[in-house]
Amino acid sequence: MIANTPIRAERIASDIAALAEITEPGRPYTRRAFTPKFLEGRAWLEQAMRGAGAVTQIDVAGNLIGTIPGRHPELGTIMLGSHSDTVPDGGRFDGIAGVIAALEVARALRDQGVVLDHTLEVADFLAEEVSIFGVSCIGSRGITGTRPAEWLARQSDGVTLEGAIGAVGGNAQRLGQRDDIKAFLELHIEQGPVLQEQKLDVGVVTAIAGITRIEIIVEGRADHAGTTPMGSRKDALSTAAWIALGVEELGKALASGTAHFAATVGEFEMTPNAANVVPARVRMLIDARAELREDMERFIDELDKGVVAIAEKTGVTVSVPRLVSDNPPTPCDPDLLDILDQACESAGARHRRMASGAGHDTAWMARITKAAMIFVPCVDGRSHAPDEFATTDDIALGAAVLLDTVRALDAKLQEEN
Repeated sequence: MIANTPIRAERIASDIAALAEITEPGRPYTRRAFTPKFLEGRAWLEQAMRGAGAVTQIDVAGNLIGTIPGRHPELGTIMLGSHSDTVPDGGRFDGIAGVIAALEVARALRDQGVVLDHTLEVADFLAEEVSIFGVSCIGSRGITGTRPAEWLARQSDGVTLEGAIGAVGGNAQRLGQRDDIKAFLELHIEQGPVLQEQKLDVGVVTAIAGITRIEIIVEGRADHAGTTPMGSRKDALSTAAWIALGVEELGKALASGTAHFAATVGEFEMTPNAANVVPARVRMLIDARAELREDMERFIDELDKGVVAIAEKTGVTVSVPRLVSDNPPTPCDPDLLDILDQACESAGARHRRMASGAGHDTAWMARITKAAMIFVPCVDGRSHAPDEFATTDDIALGAAVLLDTVRALDAKLQEEN
């Protein structure tokens, strides 16, 4: 348990357990955005926010917002939050821990009789995970004015994204960027093993890694697998395998520095995919993530050169690697990082600075305000799986860090104005 803090771990545990019960039958823990179970979870959260003294609304982007007015609302808003939707057969903590920690901060302030000068908002962002419409971070992109207009025409089972946003209470036609949010903070489970392995309590996130996806097409020639001599083949699969190994080798080299880097061949399609036919074609999709943009540029350059060399060696045609998507890294606000470090010290949390290899709503909130996030450990780094787990005490300690940070920010933001 944490001493000298109004954060109550038992409330956090109870809330997470209650949301975990709201799941698709036989599919723990599944509450995908826009589904009836998601709306049921939202209704539970809305009541919990009201119980903490917040006024609730669904904003035009479809986010659930709980607002606790400050003594001087003209100073603007400090926002905390994350997301309550899950991946299919996901976990109880990804996103949910951040929403509940934000809610607990609001309750702790109420319990102490503290009213901030700034307005405090607790946010449950819509569809942070990849949704049934094939896109993610719909709510945080909406609130920051960065949601592509063409997304609204996307369909799932005959329903457009525009219609789905309306069905959860939003209004996609009234999209607009907010200018009153002075700072945003998000708590999240790490989704990796670093904090656990290093026996640390909190990760102060320096940046959200940029994500680049690259498609490569390998064109070989289909031949009879039994009669075509080994030296006469144009095997697309073996050439693709050389490329995949090259991606791994290059990724490891870039990851050996101090900044975060990872590269994965995550999609792989082979045709004709028959046991007795030499593979004729392979499509591969590379997912690369970098804390530093220069590392990503080096990766792309080395990949281009490597693909040419492998094609020359095997005699198989390989396309020029094509950028499918290319999002730059998002640094967190340096002033917020300093305040978070100080709050960790005050709360007695063993901490380190680290980058996030996964995408988060924070990356979009950073487009319009000071933004930062903290990680708390998750057991064995497991996430996006039913056995995803974080201890209540770890989440509560993270919430205590958030609480101290909010109180410090309430004063510091006024000094800056």
